[in-house]
Amino acid sequence: MKKNKRSFPVKSTLLFAAAGILMLGSAVGSTRAALTYYSENYSAQMNMLSIGVTLQENGKDISSRDYQQNGSWAENSGILLKNLIPSGEKFTPGKAYEEKLSVKNSGSIDTFVRMIVTKSWKKDDIKDTTLDPNLIELNLTEGSGWTQAPVEGSDERSIYYYTNAIPAGGSSNNLTDSIRIDGKIAKEVEKKQEGNIITYEYAYNGYTFCLEAEVDAVQTHNAAEAIKSAWGVDVAVADDELSYRLQ
Repeated sequence: MKKNKRSFPVKSTLLFAAAGILMLGSAVGSTRAALTYYSENYSAQMNMLSIGVTLQENGKDISSRDYQQNGSWAENSGILLKNLIPSGEKFTPGKAYEEKLSVKNSGSIDTFVRMIVTKSWKKDDIKDTTLDPNLIELNLTEGSGWTQAPVEGSDERSIYYYTNAIPAGGSSNNLTDSIRIDGKIAKEVEKKQEGNIITYEYAYNGYTFCLEAEVDAVQTHNAAEAIKSAWGVDVAVADDELSYRLQ
């Protein structure tokens, strides 16, 4: 939602610093739905009745996809960042907010998983490419067991593999622990003057940031072949631990 312009007499321009800190206040409600899915390739050796996966945010289930005995999928798709801002607060560029993304194995067989994270900007509900996705900063958790694919990503889209098999009912470590919007975006200001009235407005007023997370899972049985078929990458697997490698 576009903020109303704030107009000040020439001698009162210093009030802008206190009045103009809400640039991305409407971004939270318009984040894109998180999509969670399985790759259904390489199903010949997969026990389809036992596989399931759930995307978690800050320890809570957001989206899931679990195979059912009748041959259908039980699916639930939620929204990321819905509870990003604590009650009573307003969004502040430059401030880090809790954003812990992880994966739960909601099936009954061990699986390997990957997560695809996409960051983007929108204005008037249309994707905008003039703003750098790197201004949306997701902080990766060190020593989490997640490894980033070195050749498959971009500034907007990154792919991460969890190197350990997740047992049935278990969860991965957190891929990320926080999200922030680079504070310099709030310093981009446009000045307009009509007669004796000066208007200051954020250059990026009306923009929203979007975060998507997709999760794939494959069985651990013949995992190297399954991952090659489903994800198109070569891996080495030993003792339920995955090593990503290029070939």
